[in-house]
Amino acid sequence: MVEEERKEIEEIAERQALLNAVKHGGKAETAAVMGKVMGELGSRKKDPKLVYSLVKDVVERINSIPVERQLELLSKYGISEKKREEGEKELPELPGAERGRVVLRLPPEPSGYMHIGHAMAFSINYLYKQKYEGKLWLRFEDTNPRKVEKRYYENFRRGISWLGIEYDFEKNVSEDMELIYEFGRRMILSGNAYACSCSLERVKKFRFEGIECEHRANSTEKNLRIWEEMLSKKYGEGTYVIRMRGDMKNQDYSLRDPNIFRIIQKAHPVTLTKYVVWPTYDFANVIEDEICNVTHILRSSEFHTALQDTIRRMLSFRKVHVIQFSRFSFKGTPVQKRLLRPLVEKGLVQGWDDPRMPTVEGIRRRGILPQAIIRFTKEVGYTKSEHEYDWSLLFAVNRKLLDPIAKRLFFVPSPSRLRVRGLKKSVEIRLHPDRDLGSRKIEVDEELFIPAEDMESIEVGEVFRLMELCNVRLLSKGRDAEAEYAGDELTQETRKVQWVAGKPVEVRVIIPGELFDEKGSFREDSLKEVNGIAEEYFSSLQEGEIFQFVRFGFCRVDSRNTVVFAHR
Repeated sequence: MVEEERKEIEEIAERQALLNAVKHGGKAETAAVMGKVMGELGSRKKDPKLVYSLVKDVVERINSIPVERQLELLSKYGISEKKREEGEKELPELPGAERGRVVLRLPPEPSGYMHIGHAMAFSINYLYKQKYEGKLWLRFEDTNPRKVEKRYYENFRRGISWLGIEYDFEKNVSEDMELIYEFGRRMILSGNAYACSCSLERVKKFRFEGIECEHRANSTEKNLRIWEEMLSKKYGEGTYVIRMRGDMKNQDYSLRDPNIFRIIQKAHPVTLTKYVVWPTYDFANVIEDEICNVTHILRSSEFHTALQDTIRRMLSFRKVHVIQFSRFSFKGTPVQKRLLRPLVEKGLVQGWDDPRMPTVEGIRRRGILPQAIIRFTKEVGYTKSEHEYDWSLLFAVNRKLLDPIAKRLFFVPSPSRLRVRGLKKSVEIRLHPDRDLGSRKIEVDEELFIPAEDMESIEVGEVFRLMELCNVRLLSKGRDAEAEYAGDELTQETRKVQWVAGKPVEVRVIIPGELFDEKGSFREDSLKEVNGIAEEYFSSLQEGEIFQFVRFGFCRVDSRNTVVFAHR
């Protein structure tokens, strides 16, 4: 990165950090500032990792100065008090949107597990539903029996419910087949579709070369006859398809006579064996948007907008506002099933809910709050430019939400025994330093445990503080390490050490990391474990509860003696 680019990023970061800091009592949030900076850079792609490093440095500098000085610095950017108050991130207005008349949809294909990309795209739709007091459909795009499975429908329902998204209507596209057939018939009658028996290889060759096949010349009567025979299950798979009559010379290959119906002889989880002629995604999508009265489509950019618009025109449907954005992806963790499924099948991960996985179930196990995903989505917004988010940005938002509600407990990784001569003390420690979350009483009777790493670094004769307890002086090291009481006075210079006493509980901490390295190879070390002991109070936590091990990080109770590390 050249010096001019660096200065530009630092200037944007300073302005956004100042705006964010004065809104939050003088402390800017790195994730929020990063989202603003990336948004301003827009299509001028920069290395997110490098940008984040610059932003982090700027935020630390801004947070180190008094609020009064922050306000003074803001003035050099010509930002008034009013503009500062208006600085909160909001999603842009929808074109042609009228309050109370906006209709949106969540259109998952139940062919896999819901992942964070779905969660963020669905959150955008939900935020707009709230913004315009509109309606929201949950619509399962289940027109490919080869892919859909019952477990995936339920997985999406659970994920959407976990996010707190409230929708108004639910339906399966597979249950509208008779209606979709009527529109298929209309396409044939209007001359916009025809029956084709070309082999798959021939279709691909002709589409590539822009050559029309002889079936385009079929009469309407012949096309209708074949259509009815397809519906009556006369033909097997691969014999006939119905193709839209497009433009075989169009530069957009999706418009070169695409399939809109095909025969699939596989039982469907909802309709069983009732139907064998199934619409393609693009055709079914257009029909459903029309009958659901969808006004605005917000979706990722891999879909065929031109093809769907063409079908709408052929059927004389109303226009729909389409807003497309790049996929939501995170560093080292792709969401594509073709990359994730082999990891499950080969046993490289524990399953689709492995905390390293980008599935909603994996993210939930990791201790990410649903509110964090929605707030993060609102903060970063959406754009057409491709980029990867760093997980640390989402963690920063999650940390802000967890900090006031998470209980603090003591944990000692790789414990080393320490006997403190004559120490017999009862101490009551708050479960949160600033909030009223209760407290617990710990009885200490000479024997306790501290991290082996601390034990190794403390010199014999050195005085250190057992956090929230007292000061001790180390007398000896090794297997039978001893110390003596050295007073209660708290000083900043004294090293502070975590400890556990009483009836410790053995705990295994699972630490998930990024699945893939920068070269796209699976990281064998992407899951680590730390074994240690926690204070007795840990046993009272419920499965699923998120808390903080002091000086270690936020964790979620996964099972009785196992927790999953979320982040620091």
